[in-house]
Amino acid sequence: MALGARAVRLGRHVANHNAVILLLPLGVGILLAGAADSSLSDRLRWLMALVGWAAAFLGFRAIGRLKWGNSFDPGLWLAVGWVAIVVLAAVFADFLPLAEAVDTVKALTEPSRKRPELFSRHPLGTDNQGLDILGGVIYGARISLQVSLLAVTVGILVGGIAGTVAGYFRGIPDMIFGFITDSLLAFPPLVLLLAVVAAINPTVWTISLALALLGIPTMGRLARANTLTFAQREFVLAARSLGASRRRVIFRELIPNVVRPLLSYAFLIVAVLIVAEASLSFLNVGISRPTPTWGNMIAAGESKVKEHPHMVFVPGIVMFVTVYSINRIGDAARRRWDPREASL
Repeated sequence: MALGARAVRLGRHVANHNAVILLLPLGVGILLAGAADSSLSDRLRWLMALVGWAAAFLGFRAIGRLKWGNSFDPGLWLAVGWVAIVVLAAVFADFLPLAEAVDTVKALTEPSRKRPELFSRHPLGTDNQGLDILGGVIYGARISLQVSLLAVTVGILVGGIAGTVAGYFRGIPDMIFGFITDSLLAFPPLVLLLAVVAAINPTVWTISLALALLGIPTMGRLARANTLTFAQREFVLAARSLGASRRRVIFRELIPNVVRPLLSYAFLIVAVLIVAEASLSFLNVGISRPTPTWGNMIAAGESKVKEHPHMVFVPGIVMFVTVYSINRIGDAARRRWDPREASL
């Protein structure tokens, strides 16, 4: 009898699990139906979107846990998938069949402020000048990724090396390093960016260097803190006792170990810099039209947000989901690569 009861419970569990899995195609179908039918009211389309996303998420989680167990994190893998889609779309934007999103002359015959229709020429609608919002969002992703990745790379190279040197030598180098980083961190970030951008011509490279000023002190302090930890480890003491030069100890022993926590925090810095770049473009002191960015797209639709909310909410939602996804990936990378997090 006990064996029969267990078999019944197991059968019910499998049946319930399979039923939850079916929510994935059901949710995708609801999403497509709500996005494709422009005759529906906005409230109904939003309701269908919420229901569709919830059903698809539950189905995706059930499939993942069936294959990889309860340790499967659906939010993390959705974040990885979203970032991968954004990166690939930004890299191959020139080869995608997109409507005109940059040149207003080529968009003279296109309808302006067109509402989103999934299976039309403009799936996410058009802006005030008839430019395609989907294309603008993808090209804006390219600008955001270029600027943030360049800025983070400069921050890791400059701040990482300076912080490692300061943490290893201590004394006067550490005092100078502390004074510089404290001075940079004392300025409000937006005020510092506005002051720098006002003195230069805003391009991808100059905006990247300006944003690098926000990443250098953070990366430098993180590198210094990890250097203080690793400098007392056995492999560093063994290298010094064998007569290794200071340069060799720094570049062969310390930096390879310091760079891993720097890379884990680099995801979080990228997310912050994407928002910072969008803020500059929104204030019309960063990269401006005709180059589309998420910030200047939001600024262009601000005056018509009540009548045509898609011009603001589409780039805003894409930026929000991208920043959130990068933060999720950064949290996972920090738990894996940062020795202080791993020990908790």
